[in-house]
Amino acid sequence: MTREPTAAQRRLIEAADPVTGRLRGGTAAQLAALVKQGLAFRHPRPPHDHFLTPAGHRAGEAVPAAAKPPAPSSTGVFAARAGDEEEPPPAGPARLREVRGAWEGLLELRRMTNPDGSVDRPCGWERTHLVRAAALALEAAGHRPAGGGDDGYRVRATPQPEAVAVHAPDPETLAACAATLERAGWQAGEYTEPRTRVRYLLASPRRV
Repeated sequence: MTREPTAAQRRLIEAADPVTGRLRGGTAAQLAALVKQGLAFRHPRPPHDHFLTPAGHRAGEAVPAAAKPPAPSSTGVFAARAGDEEEPPPAGPARLREVRGAWEGLLELRRMTNPDGSVDRPCGWERTHLVRAAALALEAAGHRPAGGGDDGYRVRATPQPEAVAVHAPDPETLAACAATLERAGWQAGEYTEPRTRVRYLLASPRRV
């Protein structure tokens, strides 16, 4: 049975990126100890960052919410853009690198947690973070989110289980978003809002 993480290890786990599980900071000895306990792994490709394993994610989720440090509201924690954020992160090369790294980390999480090691099908984390997962797929593919004076995609939660709504400013953008989500392992279909007659996507993670 895996030992309970020490206080220092818990701090590292709690400070990990909430999307990718990438560990921030920590000494070589601390990271090696997490790897030995099965709570983290060292990525085989440069820069050889360390990421939480599914057991590491569970260890972080087991910490009572009141004991976790509050997440920064605008900086410090990566979040894919769902559209119309009050304080959108600045665009530019740094944001592109963050998005690319988050997507690569998510693919690695798929590989590690899907029973067959598949990276073309959403994993459990995505099914419990639908809006963030769909938004990451769209932003990583280069689609422009709404906000900051720009019109673009908007990802919103829906009352339906395992489904998000995606809105876009025109039919071409909506179709392009659907194609991106399908390539990312989602099922996406176009529907019409009965009252407004606005077209939108209803997207859900594919299971097979």
